[in-house]
Amino acid sequence: MSVNKEVKRITTHILQEMKHRGEKIAMLTAYDYSMATILDDAGLDVLLVGDSASNVMAGHETTLPITLDQMIYHAQSVVRGAKRAFVVVDLPFGSYQGNSKEALNSAIRIMKESGAHGVKLEGGTEVVESVLRIITAGIPVMGHLGLTPQSIYKFGTYTVRAKDEVEAEKLKTDALALQEAGCFAIVLEKIPAKLAKEVSESLHIPVIGIGAGQDCDGQVLVVNDMIGLTKGFKPRFLRQYVNLYDGILDAAQSYIKDVKAKDFPNEKEQY
Repeated sequence: MSVNKEVKRITTHILQEMKHRGEKIAMLTAYDYSMATILDDAGLDVLLVGDSASNVMAGHETTLPITLDQMIYHAQSVVRGAKRAFVVVDLPFGSYQGNSKEALNSAIRIMKESGAHGVKLEGGTEVVESVLRIITAGIPVMGHLGLTPQSIYKFGTYTVRAKDEVEAEKLKTDALALQEAGCFAIVLEKIPAKLAKEVSESLHIPVIGIGAGQDCDGQVLVVNDMIGLTKGFKPRFLRQYVNLYDGILDAAQSYIKDVKAKDFPNEKEQY
């Protein structure tokens, strides 16, 4: 069942209000028009055009290869399908690190060319200058701490982050720095639930978790994982709500069978 037809666009202000009244924020990734339309009809609060498109849409091993142009293409498709959800777009690897002017240019391109409502970037104090510069231009920024997939080669593994005291303290410092810089929300990925709870309670901006426990202000998952389109990826934090891999596989095999048996198309399915 789709939500009512009186569409009111979710804004950063509404997300802030949701945190204050204790209403959890529901966020999923989206990469194309068809999926965005379904998720928007379902009533998702935020759609993230994630650089995870590099993995689930393009088949790359990491998020690193996807380009700014490709992210803009995905974002344009999602924006066309989203009438209510707030659409955030990942700044891809190499489009913002180490140069705040380049970061601003990348963010401006995403906003101008896709019509999205905000951008997301990975990192803490080291990207604050870029965050400040983007926000000064009037572009909402979402932060991302914990497991930051664009830094996979630095970490060397996708295991849980900030388990030790030093990394946990750095994460808390980074979260505060991002809030002070003006981020409207922060994603915490794959960190201990206790730490995520502490961070969520210490910040006045919404904290969205992925593998960060139930005490965050909202949750995000990669939609392809959540609907079972990806095969064999089953981390602890993932709840799979439907198995589309097997459903589509069965449908395709039935189609092949019918075509081979000359059963499709039948008399009613031709002109």
